[in-house]
Amino acid sequence: MKLLSYRVAGTTSWGAAVGDGIFDLGCRSGFATLRQAIEADALPMLAGLLQNEQPEHRLDSVELLAVIPNPPKIFCVGTNYHDHRIETGREVPEKPVIFSRFANSQVGQGQPLLRPRESEQLDFEGEIAVIIGRRGRRISEELAWDYIAGYAPYCDATIRDWQRHTHQWIPGKNFPATGAFGPWMATRDEIPDGADLSLVTRLNGQEVQRSSSSLMIFSIPAIIAYCSTFTELEPGDVIVTGTPGGVGGKRTPPLWMKPGDTIEVEVGQVGTLRTTVRDDIA
Repeated sequence: MKLLSYRVAGTTSWGAAVGDGIFDLGCRSGFATLRQAIEADALPMLAGLLQNEQPEHRLDSVELLAVIPNPPKIFCVGTNYHDHRIETGREVPEKPVIFSRFANSQVGQGQPLLRPRESEQLDFEGEIAVIIGRRGRRISEELAWDYIAGYAPYCDATIRDWQRHTHQWIPGKNFPATGAFGPWMATRDEIPDGADLSLVTRLNGQEVQRSSSSLMIFSIPAIIAYCSTFTELEPGDVIVTGTPGGVGGKRTPPLWMKPGDTIEVEVGQVGTLRTTVRDDIA
């Protein structure tokens, strides 16, 4: 299933995207949010709620939110593709490079990414996000797939000059509305464990990044095993698994996103995230 969070007529809910329609699972399931349904291990029963039913909304009539609007934790992985590692001049990391995003830095499909007034260096990073489905600590790589609820496209946009202020990247990764997450998550049952997921980023229709999950330095199970060692993973946690080479800041001249641009992140077998850029006037 393709599950999403949305707002319509001032009311927030969540549901299943089928074709161009949305089935409201907030009212059908008894769970107010997608995160609550994941916590209750209710995803396997959702398909039965759609039988002989009609969608409540058209996909284009609602405001899509970040797939999980309020994840307990968001972990991001840096330099997790060799071509990006090479373009940044870094050595092969011995362990996954982990930093964090905050929930209020995220937007959903169709909500604009905001270029802050403090910088023009708004860079694109297309990534594959993994949504955690079960609570776990010290999860082995062999069992890691069983802890995944689903997958989604993610644009981990970065304010490059703020990222470089110190060795800690958090300032450049947490300006409001700089992480796009959606349009939905494809549940684990839709994608075979270990499938090689393609990853393509397009800026104004032009391809700027292309790779696949098989080219990660640290695999999805390895990342889950590592993160679950230093913290307990919870249902609804999000792990953003890294971006491949081709980022704008390493081009000559640099290719920064600007107001009016459209950015797309396509993850094979999952879907395409599509949003635009505008200046933050707050």
